[in-house]
Amino acid sequence: MSLSLRLDDDMKQAMRDKDKFRLTTIRMVRAAVKNQEIDLKRPLEDGEILDIVSREIKQRKDSLQEFQKAGRDDLVKDVAAEIDIISVYLPAQLTEEEIKAIVEQTIQETGASSKADMGKVMSALMPKVKGRADGKLVNQAVQQFLP
Repeated sequence: MSLSLRLDDDMKQAMRDKDKFRLTTIRMVRAAVKNQEIDLKRPLEDGEILDIVSREIKQRKDSLQEFQKAGRDDLVKDVAAEIDIISVYLPAQLTEEEIKAIVEQTIQETGASSKADMGKVMSALMPKVKGRADGKLVNQAVQQFLP
C-alpha cells in the first residue's frame, strides 16, 4: 500500500474513531503532501512523501526543544504526541551500530581521510539512510570516524 493511501485510510479511521487529535495531525501531513503535489503539478511518489513526513517530524522536534526550554509542558505533551503519530509513517529506524557500519563503509568507498572530506561523505551517505536515520546522528557518526 502506498504511503498516500495509508495516510488516507488512517485519516478515515481517525474520523470513524472520533479521534480529533490524530485526525488533525494526519490532516496536517496530508496538507503538506497536497501542497507539494500542487507545486509540482503531479502526484508524489512514496520517497517524496517520506521526505515530507521526515520534514514534518523534524519541525516538531525543533518545536519540542523550544517548548521544553520555555517550560511549556502543555505544548510539549501535544507535540510529542504528534511526533508519535507521524513517526508511524517512517520506515524502521537504523540503530546506532547500523549507522556506524554504513558510515565506515561509505568513508572507505569515498576514500575520505579528513574532516575536509565530510561533504563528500555526507552526500554519498544520506541517500543510503534516507528516512531511516536522523541527519544529526549521521553527522555525529561521520565526525567520530574522520580525524
